[in-house]
Amino acid sequence: MINVLLIEDEEFDVRRVRNTIRPFAKTVNIRKVISNGRMALDALTAEKDIYDVVIMDFQIAGGLMGEQLIREIKKIDPTCQIIVITKMTVNLTDYDFANSLMLAGAFWYCTKYPGDIEEYIYQPTDFLLSIINAYQKRVLERERVKANSKILRSIEVTLTQKPIIGNSPSIVQLRHQIEKCAESDASVLISGSSGTGKELVAVNIHNRSKRRLENFVPINCGSIPNELIESELFGYEKGSFTGATNSKPGLFELANHGTIFLDEIGELSLNAQVKLLRVIQEGELEKIGRREPIQVDVRLIAATNKNLEKEVEERRFREDLYYRLNVIPVQVPSLRERPDDVTLLSEYFLQQFSADMGRTPPVIEPEAMAVLQFAPWKGNVRELKNVMQRLLFLDEKIITKHLMQKAVGLHIASPTAGGILNISELTEPLTLRDLEKVVRQRYIEYIRASSSSDADASKKLGLAPPNYHRMCKELGIK
Repeated sequence: MINVLLIEDEEFDVRRVRNTIRPFAKTVNIRKVISNGRMALDALTAEKDIYDVVIMDFQIAGGLMGEQLIREIKKIDPTCQIIVITKMTVNLTDYDFANSLMLAGAFWYCTKYPGDIEEYIYQPTDFLLSIINAYQKRVLERERVKANSKILRSIEVTLTQKPIIGNSPSIVQLRHQIEKCAESDASVLISGSSGTGKELVAVNIHNRSKRRLENFVPINCGSIPNELIESELFGYEKGSFTGATNSKPGLFELANHGTIFLDEIGELSLNAQVKLLRVIQEGELEKIGRREPIQVDVRLIAATNKNLEKEVEERRFREDLYYRLNVIPVQVPSLRERPDDVTLLSEYFLQQFSADMGRTPPVIEPEAMAVLQFAPWKGNVRELKNVMQRLLFLDEKIITKHLMQKAVGLHIASPTAGGILNISELTEPLTLRDLEKVVRQRYIEYIRASSSSDADASKKLGLAPPNYHRMCKELGIK
C-alpha cells in the first residue's frame, strides 16, 4: 500500500484528487489531508517514515509553500517523493518552472486542468503512474540508504581496525594531515621509508573522505612488469591484441568515483608516466583498442620511498607529473624517529595476534621493552609487527630481555654471522623442504629489512618483481 499525504487547501481540488485515485484504492491510500504547509511538516515529523508520497498544491495556505516547503519536507525525510499539482501553468512545457521544482527536490509536477476539470485532477492515468513511479523510487532510495549505512558501519570498523597508532608529535601531526587531506579531492603524495605504513595512511584518507562509499583500489607499481602496467592501469578491449579474448577494465575504471592508490610510484616507466599524467590533467584515459577516451573521476593518492625530486633531476621521473602528484605532501616518520611509540605499537600488535590465535598476550618485562625501543628498526613498523608475531611462537607467558633479544636478533641478524637459522632453535627435525622454506623466509625478511623498497629487495635477490611478490605471498610474508 502506498501511503499518501495530500497538502491541499481547496475542497474542490481535494475532491478531484480523491476521485482520480479512488479506482486504485487497494494500491494508493490518502492517509491524511492537510490544508496548511506548516501543519504538514508537523504531521511528517510526528509520523516519520509513514508517508511514501506527498501530493501538494504549489500555492498552499500557512505562509510556507512552493520550493521552500519542498525543501523542508526533504529535510524531514529525504526519501519521501513529492508530486506538485499547480494551477500556475496549463501545460508541461514551462521548463524553468519545472527545473526550479526538481532542484528543490520534487519528483514530478502536473497542472490541475485535465480534459474533465469538474471530476478529475490532471490526466488520471498519468497521475496514477506518477504516484506508483514515485513510490518505486522511494523504495530504491531507502534500499540505497540502508546499503550506505552498512558500508559506513563497515568503514567505521575498518578505521577501528586500522588506526594510526602513536602519541609522538610527528604522529599527532600525521593524523591532523590525514583529516585535512580527507576534506579535499586534491592529489596526495605520501613519502616515507619502506614499512612505515604509507598504505595505512592512504586507507585512512579514503575512509574519511566524501568518496568513502566508493572503491579504494591499491596497486604496487613495482610489482607489475613495465610491459603490463598500461593494460593493468587502463585496461584493454577485446581483440585489441593477440590473446585479448575478453575486454578488461583497468584499475582506473574500477576506481571511478573512488580512490586509486599507486604505491611505489617511482617505479613507473616514463611511458606509463605520460599516460598517467593525461588521466590526471584531462580526467580521461585511453584504453588499449578503444578509439574514444573514457571519462573517469578518480582521487589519486601516490606513495614512494624514493626521493622523487632527485629522480626528476636525473630524468627518471617526469617533472610535470611530480608537481601534479605532490599537491598535498605527507611525510610518514620512520619508527626510529618516534621510539616512544614502540611500546604502544608492540602492545597493539600483541593484542591483535593473541586475539587471532585465541591466546592471552604475554607480559613484556621493562628490560625487554627497552630492547625494542633501542632496536634500529630498519624495516620500521612492518619489522616490529613481524617481531611481535614471532614472540607468540616462543610460547612464553613472560617475555624477558633475553627472549626479546633473541626475537629481535633473529629478525635482523647478519647472514654472515649465522643468524638466519640457528640449528639449536629446532625442537624437532625438519624435512629438507620445510628447512628450505624457513631459510628462504628469514633471508627474504633480512633483505627486506635492509632495503629501501620491495623493488630494491627484489633486485638484491635477483628476482623479477612479480616473482618476488609471489614468493613473499607463498611464504606468508606481508
